[in-house]
Amino acid sequence: MRDRARGYAHRVDIAADTAEVWSALTEAEHLGRWCSPGAQIRGQKGGLFRASVDRVIELEAHIDIFEPSRRLRLIYLPSKSLPPTDDPLVDDFILDAKEPGTILRLLGSGIPATEEWNKPYLRLRLGWQQAMTRLKVFAEKQLRSKAS
Repeated sequence: MRDRARGYAHRVDIAADTAEVWSALTEAEHLGRWCSPGAQIRGQKGGLFRASVDRVIELEAHIDIFEPSRRLRLIYLPSKSLPPTDDPLVDDFILDAKEPGTILRLLGSGIPATEEWNKPYLRLRLGWQQAMTRLKVFAEKQLRSKAS
């Protein structure tokens, strides 16, 4: 019998249009500024995402869905910094235009509800929560000031 899985959901309202938020999320030069130093992305369907949202857990993912200014879904590859699992870990970023800016939602899923995953689960959940706050500040302050 399989163990149950758990996930997380984050929402951040960003005072920037969806194109600016998408750029911050999917362009390597921006990703490294708010997510983690050395973060990499090949922003396309079938592309690659590599980062550490909590500065400890190294993540590498296949980009399963790439819909510009709308949706980015990451399916994580097995990681030496995480316990093993039979099911994929998934992060789904969904952008919605909502005047005067963008609503960004992150839905994480597939994390085993086992004892060995308790700490990694908290690290991922809190790491992404903090990263999304940094993304908000980056998109509102640094990208907007460059556009002005």
